[in-house]
Amino acid sequence: MKVYLIGVCGTAMATLAAMLVERGHAVHGSDAHVYPPMSDFLVARGIVCLDGFDEAHITPDIDLVVIGNAVSRGNPEVEAVLDRKLRYRSLPEMVRETFLWDRVSIVIAGTHGKTTTASLASWVLADGGRDPSFLIGGLAGNFESSYRLGGGPEFVIEGDEYDSAFFDKTAKFLKYLPDIAVVGNLEFDHADIYADFEAIRTAVRRLVSLLPRGGQLVLGADSPAAMEMAVGAPCPVTTFGLAATANWRATQIETRPDGMTFGVEHHGDRVSTVQVPLVGAFNVRNVLGAIAVAHAVGLDLQVVTATLARFKGVKRRLEVRGRARGVTVYDDFAHHPTAVKETLAGVRAAFPSRRIWALFEPRSATACRRVFQAEFAAAFDQADEVIIGQVYRSSLPDDERLSESELVDAIRRTGPRARHLADVEDIVRAVVADAGEGDLVIVMSNGAFGGIHGRLLDALSAAEAEADASGGKPNDR
Repeated sequence: MKVYLIGVCGTAMATLAAMLVERGHAVHGSDAHVYPPMSDFLVARGIVCLDGFDEAHITPDIDLVVIGNAVSRGNPEVEAVLDRKLRYRSLPEMVRETFLWDRVSIVIAGTHGKTTTASLASWVLADGGRDPSFLIGGLAGNFESSYRLGGGPEFVIEGDEYDSAFFDKTAKFLKYLPDIAVVGNLEFDHADIYADFEAIRTAVRRLVSLLPRGGQLVLGADSPAAMEMAVGAPCPVTTFGLAATANWRATQIETRPDGMTFGVEHHGDRVSTVQVPLVGAFNVRNVLGAIAVAHAVGLDLQVVTATLARFKGVKRRLEVRGRARGVTVYDDFAHHPTAVKETLAGVRAAFPSRRIWALFEPRSATACRRVFQAEFAAAFDQADEVIIGQVYRSSLPDDERLSESELVDAIRRTGPRARHLADVEDIVRAVVADAGEGDLVIVMSNGAFGGIHGRLLDALSAAEAEADASGGKPNDR
């Protein structure tokens, strides 16, 4: 079958294209801006990616069109598909129809931790001999990939709550045929898609309603909104978290710079001690969620425990990008106030005496809006130095747009030193001028942030080389 993808350079669409090629389909597509790394990713898999949208691209030999959620009516290729009444699907529909009907679908949902929990579950199942498939929204370190097509029965899929396409504004996860659904937590997010928190809860309730009677619902015990999903669930429910009532509970958490050790209780009985190269209470919950999934499919807990110690993390989730002049630079996807707060708390627990810098770019559709102005003010209290970058969506009306100056003033009242610097180069200069030996710089954005990670490491290295050449010393704190 010849499949054409409109908007093929989006991360999810490019991943789907690669999966379809692996399944044996002929695949090509187009996008408005074709450039590396996604263009290289596609070319390496033999996928032709046409630059720009043009009705002429929709040729008679195309059997099926997949329309990404970034395109809408008015797109010339979309209009051609509709005019000619060609078969078309959204991305999640294509995933369902091609990969999920004959699998045990494990859908990892919730506001935070989906990518890490899905990566953990995929690794545990793979290393435990189950040969799973997976599709997640990040690069899993143990696989160096965001997808895998295995021969086993399980398919782990990140349950994205974003809308499916211009013709289907419901959540993607409603297409994923859940047999096991994990809802780790629920908070308001995606203000561009959902009017309010109740709209998100409604979407998740619909996900739960799709579970078969023999399935399993796995809920985060530390999230009251997630726990609400147990009411009227059509299948057995299990819970995980730090709460005393959790079926899977972590106790005696010890944090070190290289990770954490904690005990695992199941229905009150100590059943394992886990070591993981992750930090933060949020990652304890992510691990427990993966353990609950592994138990649900029948894996031995001792096998799971050994596997977890070899987990390699997820790209852009508190990922060390490099060290220069004694300063460690991290890349983190945190873009919601809860994620920012939990990430910084985890770093503080692992490095109680280090100076922590938080460089934050308000970039996501929600982070750019005033809806979380107050919550962001309280999210940086574990940092020592905070720099707020430019709001990415500057076209928003002033009464909707996050105010960088108000945010900085509010952060200062909680204790950390804070400032707003609009230009990435100014941020780099500020860090290089003041960061010292042992400092930790956490770059937080769900986008590229102007390539600040590499620019910062280059500038720190240059400053160190200059200091060495002149016989001086780098900043030492």
